[in-house]
Amino acid sequence: MVDTVWTPYCGPAPAPAEALGRWNGDPALWTVLAAAALAGLVLLRGPARGRYAAAMAVLAVGFVSPLCALSSALFAARTLHHLLLVLAAAPLLALCVARLRRPRLAAATAMQAVVFWAWHAPDLYAQALSHDAVYWLMQVSILGSAVWFWAAVRSARGHAAVAALLAAMLLMGLLGALIVFAGQPLYAPHFASTMAWGVTPMDDQQAAGLIMWAPAAAAYLLVALWRLNGLLKPTDRPAGGAAA
Repeated sequence: MVDTVWTPYCGPAPAPAEALGRWNGDPALWTVLAAAALAGLVLLRGPARGRYAAAMAVLAVGFVSPLCALSSALFAARTLHHLLLVLAAAPLLALCVARLRRPRLAAATAMQAVVFWAWHAPDLYAQALSHDAVYWLMQVSILGSAVWFWAAVRSARGHAAVAALLAAMLLMGLLGALIVFAGQPLYAPHFASTMAWGVTPMDDQQAAGLIMWAPAAAAYLLVALWRLNGLLKPTDRPAGGAAA
């Protein structure tokens, strides 16, 4: 049997000794990030400008820093990369857009889950680590669906937003649990790259699943509790009593 040679966008899997030096110098990526950052800083005002700058910094960490190369070696690093998009960059970007008048919250919640689950199907994931165009389709669709979700949550009434956040929490946790208890390694691009890091492909996969199952799912729960706290606070009544 001939082993498949994986050619991920972030380059071949690094050894531990070289990982910290593996910054992404792709000029096309740097041009796009710089142009997007400049456009946002010119067009946005007030707090939105700072949030946008923070979102661009998160994207730079994900795509320029050594995390990009590390995600070629470890599925757990790829999971961290995706969660930076979903739980950091996306909500920051959602805070920069106008509130949606009629947020399609159920559709946004379903779309985010479908996109995230689909790209973690082993065959589709392997395609993304074999072709740059598929890789960028994965990144853009994960980020875009998450921005839609967070924008819809931001614009929705409190009880609906809490329900959507709890649904997202359950779906993220379920995917993580399925990956943890799969019983066998699923992600072929990492079969030959984890041992240099002292972990088996199965250990790496279970670590990734646990990251989704616990801290990632908990992030949605924390936001849901924050929104719920706002619903439970007493509303101050206007001063003065009713006229006799």
